[in-house]
Amino acid sequence: MNLSFAKPFLAAVAMCTFSALAQAPGDVRVALVIGNSSYAGAPLVNPANDAKAMGETLRGIGFTVIELRDGSKAQMAEAVGKIGESLKGKQGVGMLYYAGHGLQMDARNFMVPVDANISKAADVPTQTVDVGSVIQAFKSAGTRMNIVVLDACRDNPFGGITTGKGLAPLDAPSGTFLAYATAPGNVAGDGDAKSGNGLYTQYLLEELKKPQAGIESMFKRVRFAVRKASNGQQIPWESTSLEDDFQFNDGKVVAVARPTQVQRQAEFGKEKLEWERIKDSASVDDVYAFLQKYPGGPLAEVAHARLNFLNTPALVVQGGAADGGSAPYVPARHRLGDQFTMQAFITETGSARKDRNGRPSTMKVEAIKGDEVTIQEGSGFTKGETIFHTLEGAELGTSTMRHLPLAHAPAGPLQPGQRWNFGYDFQVQGLVVTLVGEGRVMAREKVTVAAGTYDTFKIRRTMTISTPTRPDLTKTTECNFWITSSLPVPVRMACPLPNNPFVPVTELMAYARGS
Repeated sequence: MNLSFAKPFLAAVAMCTFSALAQAPGDVRVALVIGNSSYAGAPLVNPANDAKAMGETLRGIGFTVIELRDGSKAQMAEAVGKIGESLKGKQGVGMLYYAGHGLQMDARNFMVPVDANISKAADVPTQTVDVGSVIQAFKSAGTRMNIVVLDACRDNPFGGITTGKGLAPLDAPSGTFLAYATAPGNVAGDGDAKSGNGLYTQYLLEELKKPQAGIESMFKRVRFAVRKASNGQQIPWESTSLEDDFQFNDGKVVAVARPTQVQRQAEFGKEKLEWERIKDSASVDDVYAFLQKYPGGPLAEVAHARLNFLNTPALVVQGGAADGGSAPYVPARHRLGDQFTMQAFITETGSARKDRNGRPSTMKVEAIKGDEVTIQEGSGFTKGETIFHTLEGAELGTSTMRHLPLAHAPAGPLQPGQRWNFGYDFQVQGLVVTLVGEGRVMAREKVTVAAGTYDTFKIRRTMTISTPTRPDLTKTTECNFWITSSLPVPVRMACPLPNNPFVPVTELMAYARGS
């Protein structure tokens, strides 16, 4: 090749390659950032500041930002149209960040423009901007992932008009991550002039400027920081349907990393050493420090449950119950005197029959001391056995085999899409057995068993069971649990056997609530 033409040719190839890479799926990131403060009669201190700081931060990590402060209805609608056009056909990441007054009406959430004049319910859809319209703009543009952050739960002047306090709970649409400044149905802090930002945005900005792990871990760190700063009066909320992961600093949409069994065991071992050091501490600061370091680790939910015991939030979460109704942030799963009977079955091709070894087991809560519950088995296969739970229902083992808490569900309220890691170990016949895995809330389902019909969350838990000295015994198993927040035990459990048509099932036969 003639060298006089080689350099321009190679430069052109390089530019084309760079252009192609820049437009690769996941690399196009556009954020609509709105902050409304100057409301007539109901001004807010920080949303405009929040939007300015958020816009600068997102630009600094590679986002194209469409920024609007103190926007009218027309300006907000125009901005929604603009972000849709910016993302159209690029398979990118669309993000909405909104700070300002927000309200709910008939299970829909609305952003309030500064020129809104709302005096009756009929004014809401005509004078505000539906959050759902932004998500629809993302979908119509063919985005690969959507991120919606709503710091819009401040005290508002529309209490007599809206159908609920704060914002309404939503299960995230496909490919979407929803983040709220506080749990649905509650109010977030606006901060003061000195802070310069709302409480939630203050900590979100801090996390965005750090080298990041995945999106879920980052927002968990924000949640725990806000919870600590507000002494449990404000606890952020996330709802996700993401199958992929996203890292803000490099802007890549990637498959969720599934650690190997060796990696899971190593992570669990490292966390366990630190957890053993603080597990009996009465200091919430110790627990918060652990959660900030390991927000998504196998012992994070154990730490979360301990935090709930040490500093129980008084929040009532709209949509926190399996039937979609309201529920306490920390439900009282166990009560002294609770009595329940479980029955084991074997199912095959849709029919169920009683297994010959599956005698009914009746258990009663005999004592509650601190966050430990003592349960006595009065009848069943292991009659007379003493079983230990935590207040939130996690299993602690028996009098002869104690272990770290193993929860069927994570601490606090549940919502479909929620994921968490777990791990525990115990000794049996001289062998140390380690169980590590992942849980996920699959859906809300109505389940009928002998004890009655219950609205439940269906949870799938996949775990690997291993022992260091007997690698030949390693196996992976998957179980489904149907949980309701009002009961300390699953309504139903089903654990399929590998390469076997029979499925062991345990169901709740009877339940009597204690005092």
